[in-house]
Amino acid sequence: MDRRLKLSPAESDDALSRRLFRVRRGSLDLSAPLEIEDQCAQAMEDASPTKWHLAHTTWFFEAFVLEPRLPEYRTFDPRFKYCFNSYYESEGPRQPRSRRGLLTRPTAGEVAAYRAHVDEELARLVDMGLLEDKTVAARVELGVQHEEQHQELILADILALFAANPLRPAYRRPALRQHRPPAQPLRWRSGAQGLAEIGADGRGFAFDNEGPRHRVWLEPHQLGHRLVTAGDWLEFMAAGGYETPMLWLADGWAHVTAEGWRAPLYWERADGVWLRMTLEGMRAVDNNDPVVHVSYFEADAFARWAGARLPTEAEWETAADALDLDQMFGAVWQYTQSAYAPYPGFAPAAGALGEYNGKFMVSQQVLRGSSHATPRAHARATYRNFFYPRQRWQFTGLRLAK
Repeated sequence: MDRRLKLSPAESDDALSRRLFRVRRGSLDLSAPLEIEDQCAQAMEDASPTKWHLAHTTWFFEAFVLEPRLPEYRTFDPRFKYCFNSYYESEGPRQPRSRRGLLTRPTAGEVAAYRAHVDEELARLVDMGLLEDKTVAARVELGVQHEEQHQELILADILALFAANPLRPAYRRPALRQHRPPAQPLRWRSGAQGLAEIGADGRGFAFDNEGPRHRVWLEPHQLGHRLVTAGDWLEFMAAGGYETPMLWLADGWAHVTAEGWRAPLYWERADGVWLRMTLEGMRAVDNNDPVVHVSYFEADAFARWAGARLPTEAEWETAADALDLDQMFGAVWQYTQSAYAPYPGFAPAAGALGEYNGKFMVSQQVLRGSSHATPRAHARATYRNFFYPRQRWQFTGLRLAK
C-alpha cells in the first residue's frame, strides 16, 4: 500500500512542505553552474532562458497559491505578471514566448529577490497551517510538480543554448562513465492482449491528463526489449535513411529537406568521427547509448526502415506494468504513435488551471517513460509527455513495436 495513504493530516502537511522547499532550492542548484549571461539568453523559440524559468515557477506559486489563498499577501511586483505568465490566457497578456530572451530586465538579482519574497510567504502559509486546507494543499502540490517539470526544461534549454555556442561549453563536469557492454541484438517481448485498463487510478499525484482510468482493447503485439541505440541509428543513416522519401511522413520529409536533417540534433562529424553535444560538452557518439534528440518524424521513419512501428501509449503503459523491458525509465523519453488527445471522460478543471494541459490536446504526439533529466517522482507508467512531431531538443528517443 502507498504509505501516503496512512499519513495523518499533520504528517502529510509536513511532508508536502518539506518537498516544496526542497524543490525550490533544487531549481537554484540547477542554475548554480551558470553565469548570469547564460541565464538570460534564449537559444530558440521552443526554449526559454533559465532566468525566466526561475521567475515563472515563482509566479505560478504567487498567482495560484499566495494571491488567492494567503491573507494580506503583498504582490512582489505587478509588472511581473506580464513578464512571467507562460500561456494562461485567463491570467492576462504576457511576453511572447519567442521573445523571452529580450527580458534583460527584470535583472537576475531582481528575480532572486522575487524568489526569496515568494519563498518567505510560502513559509508563512505553512506556519499558518493553511496546508490543512485541501484546496491549498492541492495547489501547492501542483506547483511543486510544475516546478519539477521546469527543472527538466532548464537542462534541455541550457543544452540547446550551449550547443549553439561555438565554444561548446560544458554545463557540468563529465561523470565517471561505467563500462557499457555492447547492445544486445533486439529481442521481442509479447505484450498483453484483450481488454486492459490504463490511466491514473487516484492513488498519489497525477496530472489531469493522466486520467480518468479507462478500458482499452489491445491487439496482439510485441515490444523491443531495449531502446534504439546510436549504433542502430548510424546503420539507418548509412543505409540512406535521411535520403529515402518513402520512409517519411509528408510533413517529416518537408522538414528533412527544408532543414537539412542528416543526423540527430546535436550530432556533428569531425575527422570522420561522429560527435554529439551533451551537458558535459562534446563527446564521441557511443554506439551503445540510446539514441537521443530525435523528432517524432525521425522515430517514425526509423521504425519503418526497421520493419517495425512505434508502440501505442496503451501498449507502452501495460508493458511498463507487466513486462521486464530495459530502460523503460530514466534514459530517454520514448515516442508512441498515439496522438495527444483527452482520455474518455476527461474534463479540464475550472478556471485558469484548466489551461494546464487540456488546451494542448491537438497536433502533438505522446511520449512515455522519462529521461536522465526527469525528476524521479515523474517517472511513472501513467505520465503523458507530449511534443510536436518536429521537435527534437528534448531528451527524446524510441523503442520499437510490431
